[in-house]
Amino acid sequence: MGAQKKGATARVSEDPEELARHPLQAILLADSFTTKFRPITLERPKVLLPLVNIPMIDYTLAWLESAGVEEVFVFCCAHSKQVIDYLESSDWPSQPNFLVTTIESHNSISAGDALRLIYERHVIHGDFVLISGDTVSNMSLTQALQEHKERRKKDANAIMTMVVKQSKPSPITQQSRLGTDELFMAINPDTKQLLCYEDKAEYSKGFISLDKTLIADNPSIVLHNDKQDCYIDICSEEVLSLFTDNFDYQHLRRHFVKGLLVDDIMGYKIFTHEIHSSYAARIDNFRSYDTISKDIIQRWTYPFVPDILCGNSAIKVERQGTYRASEVTLSRSAQIGPFTVIGQGTKIGNDTKIFHSVIGEGCTIGSNVTIEGSYIWNNVTIEDGCELRHAIVCDGVIMKSGAVLEPGVVFSFKVVVGQQFVVPAYSMVSLLQQPTQQDSDEELEYADSSSGNVELPSAKLNGDITSDLSETRHGPTSELGTGGVGYIWSIFEGGHDEEWRHSVAPITTDKLAKIMLDKDEDEELLTQDGNVLSPSGELKSDSDGNDSEDDDNEGSRDDYVSFEKEVEATFLRAVHENVKVDHAILEVNALRLSYNMASVDCAGAIFYSMMKLAVESPHSSSSELHRNAADVITTWQKLLKSFLHDIDEEIEVILKFEEICLESAKEFSPLFAQILHLLYDKDILEEDAILRWADEKEGADESDKVFVQHAEKFLQVRNELIMFIRVCIWLL
Repeated sequence: MGAQKKGATARVSEDPEELARHPLQAILLADSFTTKFRPITLERPKVLLPLVNIPMIDYTLAWLESAGVEEVFVFCCAHSKQVIDYLESSDWPSQPNFLVTTIESHNSISAGDALRLIYERHVIHGDFVLISGDTVSNMSLTQALQEHKERRKKDANAIMTMVVKQSKPSPITQQSRLGTDELFMAINPDTKQLLCYEDKAEYSKGFISLDKTLIADNPSIVLHNDKQDCYIDICSEEVLSLFTDNFDYQHLRRHFVKGLLVDDIMGYKIFTHEIHSSYAARIDNFRSYDTISKDIIQRWTYPFVPDILCGNSAIKVERQGTYRASEVTLSRSAQIGPFTVIGQGTKIGNDTKIFHSVIGEGCTIGSNVTIEGSYIWNNVTIEDGCELRHAIVCDGVIMKSGAVLEPGVVFSFKVVVGQQFVVPAYSMVSLLQQPTQQDSDEELEYADSSSGNVELPSAKLNGDITSDLSETRHGPTSELGTGGVGYIWSIFEGGHDEEWRHSVAPITTDKLAKIMLDKDEDEELLTQDGNVLSPSGELKSDSDGNDSEDDDNEGSRDDYVSFEKEVEATFLRAVHENVKVDHAILEVNALRLSYNMASVDCAGAIFYSMMKLAVESPHSSSSELHRNAADVITTWQKLLKSFLHDIDEEIEVILKFEEICLESAKEFSPLFAQILHLLYDKDILEEDAILRWADEKEGADESDKVFVQHAEKFLQVRNELIMFIRVCIWLL
C-alpha cells in the first residue's frame, strides 16, 4: 500500500551529528479524541473510515513513508483491536525501511495522555513528526526539517515547528472550507515565530488581546486570519517531557501550544513553516471529509490518489475526473457524472444518475436512483427510485424502494430505511441508541463492533468520564418507516448550529442570508492597542501615526488584488462543486463587505473569473474559445447581473474586458466584438452602456480606441437601429 519513498539516496558524512543521528521517527495518533464523527465512530475507529474508498490512515502512512520517515509509532486506544488487526493484515509491515509499530492503551482519554505514555516507553530518540491518522498531505518535509534543525542549533528553546498554509475563511460563516473555525495567528514575519494562537471559539466580541510586551519585543508582527493549521508538527524530544511535567496539558493546541505561548518563565518557542504549492489538511468534521474527498478526486493530493494508492490495475481514471474499478456492472442507460468514483464489484441499474459522489465496493444500486454529492460505503443496497443528496451511508445499509435521504443525513452501519420513507435533513441514524448526555470533545468512542453493544472502559466505569453510554433513549423500531431498523438521534441543545456548519451538505442560501443580517457591516477586528486587522490579514500600525498617500494607494491596490483572487476562488468553487447561483451571490457580497468594495468591483472580478475559466478550458480554435465563453456567460449570467445596477457599472465591465484582452487573456482580442454582442444578447449590457463607452473613447488616443474599432460594425448596426426606431416614433 505504501508509496515509493523518495530522497533516500545514501551519502557519506564526517559530521559527528550526522554519524550519530537516529532514524527519522513519527508519532501517529490513531485517535482523534473527539466525538464529531458519531454515531459512526461508536462502531469503527475514525482512521479506518474510507476516504475515497481507502482507509484514512493509509493516506497518512503513505505520506510519512514518502517524506523519509523511517519509523512510525501508531498510538491507538478506542477500537484499538480493529486498528492493530488492520495494520497487521495490510502491506505496511512488509515495507522496506519503514517500520510501523503500534502502541495500545485503554486508559488514555486525550492526546496529552497518549504522549505521556509514549514518553514512558522511551521509544523516541530525537526530533520526530507528530501527526494524526486523519491527515492527508503530499508536502516535502525536507525544508521544514532543515529549518527546525538549524533553529535548534542556535536556540535550544526552539522545540516545535507547526506546518501552516493559506486558507482564508468565509467572511459569512467565519469558517474555512474545511468547516473549521476562523483561526488567528500572530507571527513574527522575520523569524516565523508563533506569538499568538486563537480560534473563533476562544475570543469574544471579535476582539483579540495581545500583550503589549509581546508587541514591544517584536518590532515586526503580523496578525493573520488567513492561515490554516495543517496539524503536522516537527517536535524535539522536550515536547514529550513537557507533557509529562504538566498533566494539565491534554489538548495539543488549546492547552499545550497556548500554554507555551503564555509561559514567559521556561522560554520555549514555537515556529511556523508555511507551505504554498503542496497539500496538507486534516479531516476534522463531516464538511472537511467532503472537501478533502473532492480534493483527492480532483488530484490536488497527487501522488496520493486512488489509482496510485490502490495500484494502477485496480482502478482507472476516466474522463471528467471519473474513477472506475474493474468488474463494475453498469447499465447502458445509467448516467455517471463528473468527479465520481465507482468501487469494485458494484452494480448500477437502468436510468440511475450519479454525480459528484463516491460509491464503495460491492454495492447494489437499483433503477431510477438519483445520487448527488454523497458517499456510499461498501455493500450498500439501494433499491429502485431512491434519492440521496449530500449524505453519508455506511457499510451494509439497506434503502428500500422510494426512500429519500435529505441533505446532511448520516447513516451508520447496517441501518434499514423503509419504503418511501423520507429521512429529514441532518439526521444522524444508527442501530445504537443515543446517549442521554453529550460527551465532551476530549472523550473517546468505545464500542465492541462484533456485538453491536457499547463497551465501557474502566475509566468510564470508575466515573472518570461524565457521560455513560449505557444511559440511552429507547425509540420505536418504526422510526425509519415500515420495515425500517434504526434510531434517529435527536440533536442536543445548542447542536443545531453545528449540524449545518459541519455537514457534507452545502450551506443553504437562507442560512447564509440570516447570518449576513446578523452581522454588523461596520465591525472591525481590533487588537488591544487599537491596531486594525486588514482584509489581507496584516496587522497595520504606524509608529508615527501618519500614512502617506502613496502607502494608501498601494494598500488599496493590494486589497483589490486580494479581493479579485478571493472572488475567483469563490467562483471556481461554485463551478466545480455545483453551488447554486444565489449561494455564490451571497459569498461574493460578503467578500464585498469584508474588503469594503463596491458592486462594480464585484462585477469586474466576476467577469474576469468567467473569462479566465473560458480561456483555461480546453480549446483548439477561436470558435471553441467563443463557445467556452458563451457557455460560462450563459450559466453564470445571473451572478454577473446581480452586481450591475446601473449603466456606469456596465461600462466598467466593458473596460475590464478591454484590460483582459490586452493583458491576461490576449486570445480574446479577435473575439471582442462577438463577446460584446453576446453580453448584449443576454441582457447583461444595455445598448446605452455600449454606446456611451464608445462615445467616451471619441477623444482618446488611437491606441486606446482599438476595441472600439473592433466593435465598429456592431456599433454601426446599433446606431442604425436606433435611428430607425426614432424615425418610426416620429412618424407615429
